[in-house]
Amino acid sequence: MRSPISVHSGMVIFLGLLVADVAAAADGKIPITTASPGALKEFLSGRTLVENLRLTDAYPHFQKAVELDGGFALAHLFLSQTSPTAKAFFGHLDQAVTCAANASAGEQIWIKAFRAGAYADPATQRELYTELVGLFPGDERAQTLLGVSYFGQQQYVKAVEHLKRAAEIAPGFAPAYNQLGYAYRFLGRYPEAEAIFKKYTELLPGDPNPFDSYGELLLKAGRFDEAIVQYRKALAVNAQFTNSRTGIAAALMYQDRHADARAELQKALDLARTDGEKRAALFGMAVTYMDEGNSGQALRFMEKQYAIAENIKDAAAMAGDCTVMGNIFLQIGDPDRALAHFNRALALNEGSNLANEVKENAALIYHYNLGRIAVARGDLGDAGAHNGVFRKGVEAKENRNQARLVHELAGMIALAEKDYGRAVEEFKQGNQQDPTILYRLALACQGSGMMTEARAYATQAARFNGLPGMNSAYIRKKAEQLLATL
Repeated sequence: MRSPISVHSGMVIFLGLLVADVAAAADGKIPITTASPGALKEFLSGRTLVENLRLTDAYPHFQKAVELDGGFALAHLFLSQTSPTAKAFFGHLDQAVTCAANASAGEQIWIKAFRAGAYADPATQRELYTELVGLFPGDERAQTLLGVSYFGQQQYVKAVEHLKRAAEIAPGFAPAYNQLGYAYRFLGRYPEAEAIFKKYTELLPGDPNPFDSYGELLLKAGRFDEAIVQYRKALAVNAQFTNSRTGIAAALMYQDRHADARAELQKALDLARTDGEKRAALFGMAVTYMDEGNSGQALRFMEKQYAIAENIKDAAAMAGDCTVMGNIFLQIGDPDRALAHFNRALALNEGSNLANEVKENAALIYHYNLGRIAVARGDLGDAGAHNGVFRKGVEAKENRNQARLVHELAGMIALAEKDYGRAVEEFKQGNQQDPTILYRLALACQGSGMMTEARAYATQAARFNGLPGMNSAYIRKKAEQLLATL
């Protein structure tokens, strides 16, 4: 994750939700509130770019919009969404909230929902988006936003329902097809996903993201050379669409061409226009080294990434980087240095001017991290105690994604206790889009004598084939080795 907005190379989890109507929403769409025609024009130009995943290109349009109308709440919100740093993200989000009092009821609901998602309150976010769809059932962007909210909680069937509705309302609304393709992909319905992505490329042949999204599907399916072809098509449209270079790097990495992958990422770094793009390229390089088994180099590139955030005193990004480095130390069997980095992450959050919700969530996640440290040290009682505190906090927030972490830690404890049946039960309630969970499920099934299931999970872990991510890099080779023994 490069910012508090979860971004895949072809997918934005929090999507723009506006229409060009300054007055009342007589056409059933959500209105925009601004007193400046010039600001509206800039905003709409930026919105189009956002919906086509060209966030860096969109950012200046929203900057111009708020220059023309400082109270333009939705322009501030889109500045938050397209910000290259976590520090700017939260700053612009605060401005959006401040200006929302003068916006329409629909805009106010949307801003509140966006804020809830940013502050780890998905239940409230989904309630607000549901309310928004109730007010504007004929707005394709409202349907898409609710669908993507379900997607973020891994409720893919519900996501499909709303994304299909968006496409029915506006058959030419390309973002709905993009998100629908991803929903089908995560459901394992690859033929349907491929058909949708092909439709998406037909709708926007002059934009890079449709080719990028199609490439990511092919990457996931293990069709690496075909994926690279689609990523190259995206770059032929826009050479600065660096997400596609990340996709190419992933395809090369999964073919064990790590040096070639880093060469592609170096091109992305050389072309980077913002700190966010620089950090993304450096993170990709760190992943390739970790996947190759070179944790020292992985940590060195994470330090480079950290230095960019430190230069602008971006506490949220610095804390995130410390957490990643702590995870690396856990993976290589150094819980003491892992703890030092988790402590540093917590201190950075607590000492920042971030909202209380961010600090409270960081303090809660800290118990999850301490629980994993305790497992690594063999202190399973302490691990269980920390998971108990973590579970209580998560249940109070009704956060499905964090609930999966509770089950993950419980599974780790059970696996360490060689209680394989309970480990299987817990891991199955963990994040099934996390290859480390799939790998541990394979181990737990092996311990239970469930060899067919063990092979299936080991295969999924070894061939997860996502965009460059540390969780895959930690265990991909281990999963291949396990698979060879099953």
